[in-house]
Amino acid sequence: MAPYRGGRSINAVELLTRRSRGVRDAGTLIRQNLKLLRAIILQDNRSFIKVWSKTSKSTIMYENGKIYFENYQNCYSCVHAEPQSLYKLPRRTKLEKFEDALLCQSPVEKTLASACDHKPSLLVLTASNWLYRLSAETGEELQRVYLSSNYKFRYLGWDVSQETLYVKSVQNKETPLPRQASLSQKTVTHLAIFEVFPLQLVGILEISKKIFGNGVTDVALSQSVLAVSYNNKSVKLYSLKHIVHRYMTEKLILGKKSSLLGGKTVGEAPFGIPVNIQITDCPPVIFEVSCSNNGVQIGGYPWHYIYTPPHKNHKGTHHICSLKDNILATDGIQNMNCCSLESDGIFFHPDDSGRIIHVGPTTINVLKIHGELISGLPSEVLKAFSMKTKRENNPTSEVTVTSSGRRVKRRFHQLDDDPDQETFRLVEYEDELDLLAVVVTNGEEGEGRAHIRLYDNQNFSPRVFFDKDTIIHIEQKNTNFYCHVYKLSTTGG
Repeated sequence: MAPYRGGRSINAVELLTRRSRGVRDAGTLIRQNLKLLRAIILQDNRSFIKVWSKTSKSTIMYENGKIYFENYQNCYSCVHAEPQSLYKLPRRTKLEKFEDALLCQSPVEKTLASACDHKPSLLVLTASNWLYRLSAETGEELQRVYLSSNYKFRYLGWDVSQETLYVKSVQNKETPLPRQASLSQKTVTHLAIFEVFPLQLVGILEISKKIFGNGVTDVALSQSVLAVSYNNKSVKLYSLKHIVHRYMTEKLILGKKSSLLGGKTVGEAPFGIPVNIQITDCPPVIFEVSCSNNGVQIGGYPWHYIYTPPHKNHKGTHHICSLKDNILATDGIQNMNCCSLESDGIFFHPDDSGRIIHVGPTTINVLKIHGELISGLPSEVLKAFSMKTKRENNPTSEVTVTSSGRRVKRRFHQLDDDPDQETFRLVEYEDELDLLAVVVTNGEEGEGRAHIRLYDNQNFSPRVFFDKDTIIHIEQKNTNFYCHVYKLSTTGG
């Protein structure tokens, strides 16, 4: 029997009956299951109730159905009615302490040589420069790579779209002595780059002031682009593919011998991985912009970028410009005019629709870019939909009277994110259910309360970490961290 086509909804009993008869198209089945779960969540008699809590003295992390305590040493699974312990790793020495970690999951459509490569794994970087790949289900060590004895690596980062992982070393800081002698350190940092599924080495490259300029302050990797930040508040983008193709001196394979190591094995201690991408001259700049806080985002359709110019009169504004010709879009300057402790946030929607989400303490706007690549006219930013908090209309009095009768004049107006008022705090996108979760706080009855509201991602009609039927709330109070888990439940008959 062919899968259902068109917009007709499938009854839950009908879907389960089809499944029991063996009608199983893998992709269709997953989509129908998620549609079914989405419909259940949006029913009026469904709500999330707290099922579990745990306290920790150290930071608590959550990744894809798993909660990590004690710096990733202690792992709990959230797929059951209540979280259950998956594994607890032995106590590690200071040298073996985890510096950073990333969760790695292979795409379902790929066939890999090793069965263990298909299973989720946790990539961890230790203080002693080892990169471990651990089973996400058991904590068992699947693979280990020694990076280097010459540089101190500390940070892990994803270039998700390219299925690439990078490890960044500690940045070299100028010391007073060489600065006085005009002999500043030229090397800023090193990047070790790996492809995943399976884990294999691309190489190590050096980011130096000699090549990229004296003002270099930091570097990141995204969309196969090397983003280099400068102390003059500018960002320059370079093609990683161009750099690898032009400057790679030797292709390295983990576990194989290398001439750059004098015949020693790549990825083994104490030799590690040599610098095999030797950049000898500055690569061509593919994009450059001056921006506040070295922050620039690229996305949308046609391609646009969002940034804040580094001038005082532009503070609090977000400029949306065409990537093709750097022309500011019509209505491309977005400003919430917030008077708040925390600034508003703006980002391209993670659903790859090209839309933009702009979140302020009292307003959430979903924007879309209208424009044609060949029209020659500026693109236009349009408001797709918007929502606002419910606020008391009574303005706050400038003068208050104390219990003794003394009149005191307020020095400041009420902030937009005042804890006594309903305030938007966070927007999370649940991609598999196509729902937006909005975290809202208010100060009802003198006590701050947080609520999560679910909205249809397409039109924001009413319908933290939000993962299918689970909500994980992680908070910090004083020196303690708390994790609360909520599960979907029926609230009535």
